Amino acid sequence: MRTIRTRKHTAALGAVTAILALALTACGDNDTGTKSAGSVDNTASAASSDATQSSDSKKNTDTGTDTGTSKSGSTAQNAGATKTGTSNGSSSKGGSTASGNTSDSYAYKHPCKSSDLSVRVYPREGSATQQVIEVNNTGANSCGLSYFPRVSLGAAKASDHSGDITPAVPGGLGGAPAYPVKPKTAAIAVIDLNPSGGNGLTWIDEMNVLADGDHMPNADTQNFALGPDVKVRDPKLGLYEASIADAVNSMKSAGKS
Repeated sequence: MRTIRTRKHTAALGAVTAILALALTACGDNDTGTKSAGSVDNTASAASSDATQSSDSKKNTDTGTDTGTSKSGSTAQNAGATKTGTSNGSSSKGGSTASGNTSDSYAYKHPCKSSDLSVRVYPREGSATQQVIEVNNTGANSCGLSYFPRVSLGAAKASDHSGDITPAVPGGLGGAPAYPVKPKTAAIAVIDLNPSGGNGLTWIDEMNVLADGDHMPNADTQNFALGPDVKVRDPKLGLYEASIADAVNSMKSAGKS
């Protein structure tokens, strides 16, 4: 009976041992599995980290590319702005429009405005009695003047100018409706205060000039001092011309029909 109990005890002990072994094996397997899973997770994490870094690197690369593109785009815009600025130079077409119409036909239909003119009077070089009247067109368009300026000679301090002297002018005029003056050019007339060079009036010390006697009001008349030693006698005035020489020749024909 003891032997049987011993065997049973041994068998029971063996069974317990086997169960414990199986339990330990299972635990070991679980630990290994966990560790293995951890290893997989770590690998996946590393791969994810690498992928993230790669993605970040790519983003950085893309960002750099985008930045470069943005700069390039900015440069292109600036270049466009320069072109626009240059095309604004093509507003030189506007400039050409602004520079105006320079045709004679336009001038015939558009009398000059005093605001677009600059008038000068000065002695003609080489002559003691002749004065040059220079009318410059400072406007953008051609414009038309009367054939000659309206000129009178008198005393600057006189309150009554009814006694002022008017010069003789060429006769037999006809042709174009006006004398055309292009922008930035001058119409020139010459007056000889004393063609004979003899004794003359000494109280005259001022020349009054109206650039266009056909269209401008008397209020646009300009006054020019002649100096103290002027002697005026039978003055002659020529037509507007493009040069002083031609204006002198025109003046010499004044008083002739």
